[in-house]
Parts: sequence; structure tokens; C-alpha cells
Amino acid sequence: MTRHPPSIDDESLIAALRLTGGHDPVPAHVSAAARAVYGLRMPGATTAQPAATPTPVGVRSADEPRLLRFAAAELTVDLEVTSMDGLVDLAGQVSPPPEAGTRVEVRTLHLTESRELSPTGQFAVTGLPPGWFSVVCHRPEHSSVATSWTRIRP
Repeated sequence: MTRHPPSIDDESLIAALRLTGGHDPVPAHVSAAARAVYGLRMPGATTAQPAATPTPVGVRSADEPRLLRFAAAELTVDLEVTSMDGLVDLAGQVSPPPEAGTRVEVRTLHLTESRELSPTGQFAVTGLPPGWFSVVCHRPEHSSVATSWTRIRP
């Protein structure tokens, strides 16, 4: 014998929802986390997606730095990721070489580090906490380019 749940009509369901509305509020930490994530959006920025990285020549050890590449229509961001003592170091290069005044931000969920690019497009950030990160390239005459969020584990 199959048991069916008791049926409820629409008016009773709406009345029940109104009665329970506000009695089970969203926890404050959930609301705060949602606001923080919403604040990490980059409206108007182009997203650079992960791309295949070339295999390094002469690599013999699995302990070599991890290489990541993100590509958008007009530029590429290459990252070398190393971990030491539970922290993450990023060495990156934006290509083609950027125009003067271009800077990058390396964003995590908890902090943002800003760097001016060298004339060849190189930058480095050390001592980042492991976890999610994104690199945003701010160019004076063009829209910003942000890499997709990527998780780094030491």
C-alpha cells in the first residue's frame, strides 16, 4: 500500500509560508558571506579563461612550480605558482607587454595585492593564503581583464 502525503491547497500553503516567514531568518554569517562574494564582482571586465600551458622543457621533478595560463581575446596571463610553508607565491606575466600605467590586482577572498607591471609585463606576489584567487589586469585605455577564480592548494 502506497502512502501519499496529505494534500494541501494553494491558499493553505501560502498562509503557512506567511506564518513561517521571518521565524527562520538567514544566519548573519551567511548574509555577510553573500555580500562579500557579491563585492568581488568585476562589472564590465572581460574574463580570461584557463588555457593549456606549454610543457616546460627539461623538467625532471614533480616538485617544479605549477604553471597556469589564462587567455582573453586581447591578452594572456601566465602564472607560476609555488608553495612554501603553507603560503603561496605567484610570479606572473601579462602578454603582450602592457602599456604604461597598467597594474594588476591579485585578489583572494580575504585580501587584494596590487602591483605595477614591469615594462615586460612581469609581476610577483608572495605570501598569499592558499585558496581561491583571481588576477585582474587594469589597463588605462581598455577594459579590465580578470582571470576566472582558481583554487590553489599548497
